[in-house]
Amino acid sequence: MSGHGGIFIYIGHADDSDIHVLQLDPWHGDLEPVETVVVPGIAKPGSSMPLAVSPDRRFLYAGLRGDPLVAASFRIDPLTGRLAHLGNGRLADSMAYIATDRTGRFLLSASYGGNKIAVNPIGPQGFVLPPQQVVATPPNAHSILPDPANRYVLAACLGGDVVIRQRFDAATGRLTPGDPPSTPVKAKAGPRHIVFHPNNRHLYLLNELDASLSVFDYDAAGGRLAEKQVTSALPPGFAGKPWAADLHITPDGRFLYGSERTSSTLAGFAVDADAGTLAPIGSFETETQPRGFGIDPTGRYLLAAGQRSHHLSCYAIDQAGGRLRHLRQYAVGKGPNWVEIASLP
Repeated sequence: MSGHGGIFIYIGHADDSDIHVLQLDPWHGDLEPVETVVVPGIAKPGSSMPLAVSPDRRFLYAGLRGDPLVAASFRIDPLTGRLAHLGNGRLADSMAYIATDRTGRFLLSASYGGNKIAVNPIGPQGFVLPPQQVVATPPNAHSILPDPANRYVLAACLGGDVVIRQRFDAATGRLTPGDPPSTPVKAKAGPRHIVFHPNNRHLYLLNELDASLSVFDYDAAGGRLAEKQVTSALPPGFAGKPWAADLHITPDGRFLYGSERTSSTLAGFAVDADAGTLAPIGSFETETQPRGFGIDPTGRYLLAAGQRSHHLSCYAIDQAGGRLRHLRQYAVGKGPNWVEIASLP
């Protein structure tokens, strides 16, 4: 599989300073180790997450949550998927989530403990420059994403029970409050992760504290949200305290999956092509404490990391109904909790 480009998996860890790089065989779902990279500048035990891949897939960014608070930049070799460290750029705080804007010129970040979001310019060679703007948020900003049109930036604030909305100037990277500046969700639901439907007409929100999953119509022109459905990512017969984590949609927009850490399960949903509403497919046992997972660009495989199992599992996604079939399990680093996937030429 090596030496000719392909699909590469990048695993970040909560309790390890390493990024594990693997290559995915798109025909059989096998994973082959490529390399393990120690993120420079972290005293062990460290953290090599969150991660983000640039839109052109030339660079990988790792947000370091220890001391120093920096984003490490890596150049991705287009043939081998290997990483070359370029340097570290200062972040405004310990960031729970990072993402680039759709041009790859700005790094967006959300700080859970700092109650803020921030914008860092990215230089043409992939270096993260100092933050140019920091915006205070309601408590516990947990995730941040630009919309597909790159006109608005949305962030989920777990402690504030809102999704905030900022206008985004793609030329300057400047954020300004939207009108309205936020959309509330049910009290004490705990908004955590968001994902847009590929058609830019729907937004999905996974709430950490009750494992509810909210479906919104999204007005791409005005950036406004209108809630239309609330369902659950909990498995049948669940008993305990919900602890939902990650959320991803297949590239074709047909299937959506959310992870729940107390039960160590993945909830699957079929997406209505027109309305964007969700119908449950089933609940699937997975690695212990699945804080992070990803879906490959072909939409054929889901890879889930177990923060407590220290392993990664690969699943085949049934293309007719969306059910998951476990293929293989792989050992990775300590506390894996972030999965980024890049298809290279």
